[in-house]
Amino acid sequence: MHAPEAKPLIAPPEPMLTPAELIRRAAALRPLLRSRQADCEALGRVPDDVNAELVRGGFYRIIQPRRFGGYEFDVPTFYRVMMGAARGCPETGWVLALTAGHPLIAASFPLEGQHEVYGKNGEFRCPAAFNPPGVAVPVAGGFRISGSWPSASGIDHATHAMTSAMVQADGEGAGRVIQAIFERAQFRIIDDWQVMGMRGTGSKRIAVEDAFVPLHRTVEAVAPGRGAEPRVRPRLHDNPMYLGRILCFLVGEAASVAVGAARGALDLYEDILRNKRAYHPPYQERGKEPEFQQHYGRALALIATAEAALVRAGEDYMEFARGQDEGGRPFDDERDQQLILVEQQCIRLAWEAADLMFRSAGTSDAAKEGTMLGRIYRNMAVINTHPALQLERTAIVAARTRLGLTPAAAPGGRGE
Repeated sequence: MHAPEAKPLIAPPEPMLTPAELIRRAAALRPLLRSRQADCEALGRVPDDVNAELVRGGFYRIIQPRRFGGYEFDVPTFYRVMMGAARGCPETGWVLALTAGHPLIAASFPLEGQHEVYGKNGEFRCPAAFNPPGVAVPVAGGFRISGSWPSASGIDHATHAMTSAMVQADGEGAGRVIQAIFERAQFRIIDDWQVMGMRGTGSKRIAVEDAFVPLHRTVEAVAPGRGAEPRVRPRLHDNPMYLGRILCFLVGEAASVAVGAARGALDLYEDILRNKRAYHPPYQERGKEPEFQQHYGRALALIATAEAALVRAGEDYMEFARGQDEGGRPFDDERDQQLILVEQQCIRLAWEAADLMFRSAGTSDAAKEGTMLGRIYRNMAVINTHPALQLERTAIVAARTRLGLTPAAAPGGRGE
């Protein structure tokens, strides 16, 4: 049963907005996002006017509970919208995905805490950085938390921040890990994000010094290595989506950006084939050369396969959560890991396509300073370094789970 509502519900800004319209809006934003790619990279964050468009268009509210001013669309819609945004600008897509997706985590927090963070208008942009955990000291009514967490993507436009902390106490409860949501005034931003790609994500460090967080803005987590997965997801919302597993969804956030970025690279590659000539006689347009036709077709096959697989993973997520809610098979570790493997494979397919296009486009169109194709390639190379996206590690974990062996380490920490 649901806890009784303590405060009035928040109406979404556009009550009649549909998934199809939001997907269309993501496509319509592509020219703006593409035109601001260089600015996003140079600024080290999403430009203010671009973020204002994301807010105005309702993109941060895709899976936010409707009772708190969101649209409560499904996971496939979320992935489609994120692929659409990343097609225009991978860095903006990353910030959007890794912020707009976090209401799914917040849905496990006590309702009082959810009411508090969504406020009066439902504006909730909450980047997360979980590793390494900070320190939480129990006090009356909550915890006093200190720590420093790297790689909080999109923190410049945040209304809140989410981290993890290890409880420092004597006896029972010592050493357990909690998640906590901080208000904007409670944390400092430290700009230590100096990287070769994904610069525009502004994935900077956040620091908290002895900040009080009430108990209702915390939730217990599974373990230090998996700070994003609550031990038990309480039934606080009618929609079974909010009872589903978190780690596979978070990996899906990243996959949607990688796949969308690869599709954006294909757009650029097509322009090159249509408008640039081959380097050898008869110097015709590259698109008329079988060699480049093969490259394009191969890249298209890889990207289209990744898109289809990712959307299907989103559909499976909803089916697994719904089936569990109806008394069927639990949305267990095996299913969680299966979805992660699919999502990580989508990233591999997207990377293979991007690599093919980069190396066949020519130095002046790919490797020259300032080219969009080169920027996408650098961005995707950095995405591939994320600890939570390593397919080989997940493959071992999934195999051991299926074979009933002692669990191996989790598929990477979650610093975003």
